[in-house]
Amino acid sequence: MSRESSQANRSREAQQEAEQTAARLAVALSSWEAVIGLEVHAQLRTRTKLFCACSTAFGAEPNSQVCPVCLGHPGVLPVPNREAVVLAVRMGLATGCAVRERSIWARKNYFYPDLPKNYQITQFDRPICEHGEVRFAVAAGPRSARLRRIHLEEDAGKSKHPEKAGETLSRIDLNRCGTPLIEIVSEPDLRGPEEAYAYLAALKEILEHTGVCDGNMEEGSLRCDANVSVRRRGETALGTRTELKNLNSFRFVEKAIIYEILRQIARLETGGTIEQETLLWEPALGRTRTMRSKEDAHDYRYFPEPDLPPLIVSPDWIAEIALALPELPEAKRARLRRAYGLGEGEVEILVRQPEVCDYFEQVVAGGGDSRLASVWVLTELVGHLNRLGRQITDSPVPVPEMVALLQRLAAGKLTGKLAKMALEEMVDTGSTAELVIQAHGWEVVSDDRAILQFIDAVIASNPAGVAEYRAGKDSNFRWLVGQVMKLSRGQVDPRRTEELLRQALADPDA
Repeated sequence: MSRESSQANRSREAQQEAEQTAARLAVALSSWEAVIGLEVHAQLRTRTKLFCACSTAFGAEPNSQVCPVCLGHPGVLPVPNREAVVLAVRMGLATGCAVRERSIWARKNYFYPDLPKNYQITQFDRPICEHGEVRFAVAAGPRSARLRRIHLEEDAGKSKHPEKAGETLSRIDLNRCGTPLIEIVSEPDLRGPEEAYAYLAALKEILEHTGVCDGNMEEGSLRCDANVSVRRRGETALGTRTELKNLNSFRFVEKAIIYEILRQIARLETGGTIEQETLLWEPALGRTRTMRSKEDAHDYRYFPEPDLPPLIVSPDWIAEIALALPELPEAKRARLRRAYGLGEGEVEILVRQPEVCDYFEQVVAGGGDSRLASVWVLTELVGHLNRLGRQITDSPVPVPEMVALLQRLAAGKLTGKLAKMALEEMVDTGSTAELVIQAHGWEVVSDDRAILQFIDAVIASNPAGVAEYRAGKDSNFRWLVGQVMKLSRGQVDPRRTEELLRQALADPDA
């Protein structure tokens, strides 16, 4: 069996398994209801850590971005990162939270090898933001989930456990120690994996649009834990919940929640009980396994951080942060539809890719037609950049050059085919629209005499096709137009060519 056939079979099997799982879930949820809350840790986009000046850059050599403060050496004192506070407040305002003017730092005490201080500085009973909301949409319509709290905290290090045969030692990288995070805790308002996925996607959009977090789950910038329980439909009391960890992609969040819902329902329907515990998701096996029994809050022995005074965020400071709040995704969707007349698909691409949206709007502001820009930026340019593995922020076609290309196209000085060829060369070489077009002589021929020369040549060389058209076979007209375009290498004005060709074909002496 070829590799392609094997891959196709695996794809079909995966599709069949997904369909079977969806069917099982639909049956199970006809009698039961899932109750889900998400705890999302988002790394703040700061250059330095929460309480020291160490870098937060990703990918450095292990244990190279540490200092006595983040390593917890005796006698050191933490100093809060002002920018981290600004970003936390910004996220609170973006989700409609109340921002607490006086919040308290706390120590969360536990022992683990990647936590050198044996405690984590966080916020417990007085978080910086509370009582917000995230709105999202699913197939059944709009939904929302309340936010219980958003609080600041520092990250722990990272443990790398043995993965290969013969390895016996776990290794510790403390570079992440002290990295600034916000934890965003939802109320248990989500009622299924589809809602959890959509909520997480909406939250990620807000984090990215506000510049609070880059949303990169592969690098650990965004991590999610899910609290899942089930109850009979019609009941109001919450069931015993389990906490799912190790969810580092949207797909894993969805799969883990589906698995846990089905597991809990099957256990309860056979007379069993659900234990409150923390579970790890194992993607390779497609199942969960027990990590530990669930600790209650008092197990962490929270108490106010003695080395830090209360965090004061004055009303004036909150107002200043609110004034600088960027446009949020919902408002952007409405504005893009209203201002440019774009379709839903185009709007979604622009909202989900802020850098592409910025480029598009700059092109329109520079004089490019919005309808042309939506096609040529979102499809043509982005397609070439994907081919080269480049981002639009690193585009070899500056905004003024894209405007110049689109203006030539709108004015009829370029055909669509020639514009595509020009853009490809502009991307590959970094040249300007004018130089590329002049170098190849790609300017559209609009002179009637020049166009008629191509038309006369096509009519003379295709007498049978011309005769069939004159005998009533209208479809031949498009074919004859294509022959003129081919002969002219696509350089004649298409609309004027059609007009002159119809006139020539109507003349029996032609």
